[in-house]
Amino acid sequence: MVAAEAGILTMSTRAPNAPLVAAAPPVNPATSGILLGLGAYLTWGFLPIYMKAIGAVAAPEILANRILWSLLLLLGIIAATRRWAPVAALLRTPRTLAVLALTALLIGINWLVYIWAVNAGFVLETSLGYFVTPLVNVLLGIFVLRERLRPAQTGAVALAAIGVAWLAFAQGGLPWISLVLAFSFSFYGLLRKMAPVDPLTGLLAETALLAPMALFYVAAFGAHRFGADASLDLLLVLSGLVTAAPLLMFAASTKRLRYATVGLLQYVAPTIQFLLAILLYREPLTGAHIATFALIWAGLIVYATDSLAAARRGT
Repeated sequence: MVAAEAGILTMSTRAPNAPLVAAAPPVNPATSGILLGLGAYLTWGFLPIYMKAIGAVAAPEILANRILWSLLLLLGIIAATRRWAPVAALLRTPRTLAVLALTALLIGINWLVYIWAVNAGFVLETSLGYFVTPLVNVLLGIFVLRERLRPAQTGAVALAAIGVAWLAFAQGGLPWISLVLAFSFSFYGLLRKMAPVDPLTGLLAETALLAPMALFYVAAFGAHRFGADASLDLLLVLSGLVTAAPLLMFAASTKRLRYATVGLLQYVAPTIQFLLAILLYREPLTGAHIATFALIWAGLIVYATDSLAAARRGT
């Protein structure tokens, strides 16, 4: 009764044109950026579980499905939001299309190596690759963008290089899975940053450029036949969403966050992959791995600390 009377009193004292429901407070861009970034990196972190669930399908065929279902999803988003103008503008710029053809090749290589490595039992190596990626980005900044390294950044890269060199020496060969993943994704990110195209249109173009090869592979060599296993069919169809959603969330988060914050968030995914490799999949963690990860983590701590300090100074 008291509650009812309070409600009547509230309504009776409301201004004539005031809304019945209070407007939700605006979401802070930094908060939404962190949530989007975490969504992307958590998805990538737990992706090995998803890849192993469809491990009965060959890696090239999984990749082909990711490409084709991603393309259909992105076309649906473009159609629903009526964002055809940026697509038409892109088709009139052959130079940008050429850059996107190269980024499509790089991300295709990255995806293929990652899928194969996970299902072949090398989740630990994929984790190492994505731990190394931020430091490869620093190297690209030096040699491609002509950026000058701060002393702490030089030390961070040196620690990572020593770690990779030690693992190569201990194993009798370079950790090629880690290096291919790190360099392909770093070059991909660099070229996408330089390409004058929004994330959605760029990703649509990349999947469209890869689609003919994907379609040919499925038609000529595809062993999986839809209808034989409903659960596997569903997982393959959802691979489009699993592929596109984190990339779009990541792109949206980078527009809302400082670079230093994005730099810290990117360690979420390889950390989860590292824990999955050791705790869930029981992959062997050798002394060489421990030494290598220790050196790389030390480099990342130096790098992250320096990045935060630089962000505070506004440099």
